[in-house]
Amino acid sequence: MLNGKSILLIIGGGIAAFKSLDLIRRLREEGVRVVPVLTKAAEEFVTPLSVSALSAEKVYRDLFNLTDEAEMGHIELSRAADLVVVSPATADLLGKMAGGLANDLASTLLMATDIPVLVAPAMNVRMWQHPACQRNVATLKEDGVLFVGPEEGSMACGEFGPGRLSETPDIIAAIRSALTDGPLTGKHILVTSGPTHEPIDPVRYIANRSSGAQGTAIAVALRDLGADVSFVTGPADVPAPSGVRVIPVQTAREMQAAVEKALPADVAVFAAAVADWRVASQSGSKIKKQQGKLPVLEFSENPDILAGVSQMSEGRPRLVVGFAAETDDVIAHATAKRARKGCDWIVANDVSPDTGIMGGTENAVTLISERGAEEWPRMGKDEVAQQLAHRIVDYLAKK
Repeated sequence: MLNGKSILLIIGGGIAAFKSLDLIRRLREEGVRVVPVLTKAAEEFVTPLSVSALSAEKVYRDLFNLTDEAEMGHIELSRAADLVVVSPATADLLGKMAGGLANDLASTLLMATDIPVLVAPAMNVRMWQHPACQRNVATLKEDGVLFVGPEEGSMACGEFGPGRLSETPDIIAAIRSALTDGPLTGKHILVTSGPTHEPIDPVRYIANRSSGAQGTAIAVALRDLGADVSFVTGPADVPAPSGVRVIPVQTAREMQAAVEKALPADVAVFAAAVADWRVASQSGSKIKKQQGKLPVLEFSENPDILAGVSQMSEGRPRLVVGFAAETDDVIAHATAKRARKGCDWIVANDVSPDTGIMGGTENAVTLISERGAEEWPRMGKDEVAQQLAHRIVDYLAKK
């Protein structure tokens, strides 16, 4: 898929710059031409010689280099590749991009390019969380810049948290997604996944056994077909996929707000197992056990996210897909749910304990639409996701 592609790789000046050498090596193994650009700060961490040796290309470093301008001007350089990748993308580079600054070769190339840009941020956790950095990130996302990471983990500075550069395979997966010219290219698809956690007190919550595996597999399948995926996920067991816009949430109300913010979308797939109820009055302190007494919990109904989107009067996605996890009368309950919610499709499955589906690696679903119920054989969740993604392709092609 990547063989024959060309990438302009801008290496920013952070300690994570050393990982760019592995990224170059692995991309070259897949047949990618990598044209490297080093910022002045990046040269403090990796040498032009090592970068050139691994890429087998000239390293570009200086905006005001007469030889470089004569051989390939910076304007042509910014447009000669299939994708611009910034890895690591420092806080400084993100700020320059968001502010439209162009005072060195890297920032000038980013301003002059007319091809897609993918950034892999890496910086101290406090820098990443700083309001100015988050404003810059929001601006760049609105401008269509693609992001992979950052991840949460230990950093060279000794701190722990979000800001760690994504691993090389994840960056390559994001590159592959960005370069995919599939049948869903240009389509924005919203996917919800995982459970929600509804707090009872600071240490207890209401949840379900959803692992998030099926929703994650669906996001990956849609991404691989070229879709721009917004992935709203509760606290799932499986990690969120790379190459998609990940929006983590905890509660049903947070998920509802994230869904509304992510719209409009061409398609919405609601694979999340949202808790139906929440505790009406969450305790601010841990509820203590009292001899001979049981706590009394009053419940409130959570928002119906699927119904809310399905019944939108304006801006409704062209296709709304819901999920129905049932333990008895699966088809009857799922068919009634489709009619009640107003969605186009329901993906129904039997999650009785003896099926091993809830939290497992396989699924057995029935697709319910206006045409009736279509039973699919039991298969891996990845295969279910791919089959559903291709059905979505077919549906959009006919509309």
